[in-house]
Amino acid sequence: MSLWKGQTFNVSHADGTGTHAGGFEGGLRAFFEYRDLGIKDASKGKFVAHVIRAIPGRHAEPQWHTHDLDFQMVYILKGWVIFEYEGQGEITLREGSSVLQPPGIKHREATHSEDLELIEICSPASFETELIDPPASE
Repeated sequence: MSLWKGQTFNVSHADGTGTHAGGFEGGLRAFFEYRDLGIKDASKGKFVAHVIRAIPGRHAEPQWHTHDLDFQMVYILKGWVIFEYEGQGEITLREGSSVLQPPGIKHREATHSEDLELIEICSPASFETELIDPPASE
């Protein structure tokens, strides 16, 4: 067990079975559903991983914000999403696209497809989100 650096083995299947059984539920954004993959508990809070999907008929509420975390990565499984990043402009992510959002980058989601589904991995598992004013124009 010492080789596992304090982590526990974890399996999460799409049908809700595995060592971490869980389905989709509400979360940070009201227009998304989140499926916790059990990484938070298995890593003792060092990481979190979710499958996030759009709730049909609900739309993004484009609000500039930052996250107080060390790592945030998004990978698009299905559909598309448009994010806007300070200093980068609007970026469209499609199926197979990924983005590493550096700590503290100012960003917002502009819009997404009805069938959007993505994986998000963050560290640490618990972090603060701060709503901010839009960045100054460059």
